[in-house]
Amino acid sequence: MPGDPLRAKFIADNILQNPELVSHTRNVFFYTGTYNGHQVTVGASGMGCPSIGIYSFELFKEYDVQCIIRIGTCGSYHPHIGLYELINTDLACSESTFAACAFGFEGDTMPHQGNAYDIINQTAASLQMNIRQGNIHSSDVFYRKDPGIPPVAEKHQCLAVEMEAFALFANARHLGRAAATLLTVSDVIPTREEISPDARERSLKPMITLALESAVRMK
Repeated sequence: MPGDPLRAKFIADNILQNPELVSHTRNVFFYTGTYNGHQVTVGASGMGCPSIGIYSFELFKEYDVQCIIRIGTCGSYHPHIGLYELINTDLACSESTFAACAFGFEGDTMPHQGNAYDIINQTAASLQMNIRQGNIHSSDVFYRKDPGIPPVAEKHQCLAVEMEAFALFANARHLGRAAATLLTVSDVIPTREEISPDARERSLKPMITLALESAVRMK
């Protein structure tokens, strides 16, 4: 589940076999096809906790989806965590009130759910892919007036920042489903390094491959 509908289309067009567009409500594309002989659905979440909160909840509840692997980009908070590195999210930490308002889950952390996290680590090892495990910050805002690492991210030693994992994990916890978040570092915030727009799709392919390989191993 990427955030960008066009990234879902890219995966369907370039990686899945026999993809079929199964939904395009609000121009959020969902495709079902096969990957190495296994049926897989790829669809977008939009940006932020409210958006992925709606899409993932309905997938879990209305369509009986058992596992969602979010794939996305993140900004590294540390200069030693560089561009193109992969991060498998342990805890999503956030100032968001999503989990408390929706389900009464208190606290500012939400762990991955089910066995998807472990399967991603095992799959990465079998493919000889380097991957980090650690906490990430799911921020409700993209632009801030104050520079530096926000307090919640400092508190939980977050490696990087994105915007969706906290809500995805909360939904999965409430509904008893599996959920993981796999990220590619696209920006290094302290050094202002970033992946160019032209290189972004090519650079995300290792993450996409790892997510798909892991998804089919969950069946």
